[in-house]
Amino acid sequence: MEQAQKTILLAEDDNFVGRAYKDGLLRAGWRVITAMDGNEAVKKAKNLEPDLILLDLVMPAKSGFEVLEELRADNAFKDIPIIVLSNLSQETDVEKAMQAGATDFLIKNQLSMKQVIERIRQYLR
Repeated sequence: MEQAQKTILLAEDDNFVGRAYKDGLLRAGWRVITAMDGNEAVKKAKNLEPDLILLDLVMPAKSGFEVLEELRADNAFKDIPIIVLSNLSQETDVEKAMQAGATDFLIKNQLSMKQVIERIRQYLR
């Protein structure tokens, strides 16, 4: 029996970066929904209930930190993996995201697409 296709919400405001990740995720076999800012990310997360959320921290309208806190405050999201995907790599940013409820913290410029996909697979098993 074929398993249902998993859906990933990709919250990323940079068009170029967003397209690159979306392509990689689609090739890995997932459905991908995109959000360009924090408000859109929260709205789409609540309406579409993705299996996993990839969240950039630096976004317009509402930061990734705020999105994280808002979603984690909602019981519907307590078991959904929210992986921060950011270029912010300061220890304080990582700590702040993890305390706000991030499942994992990936630093964009330190991981290849293949490594990001492998990490996502661990959470979607």
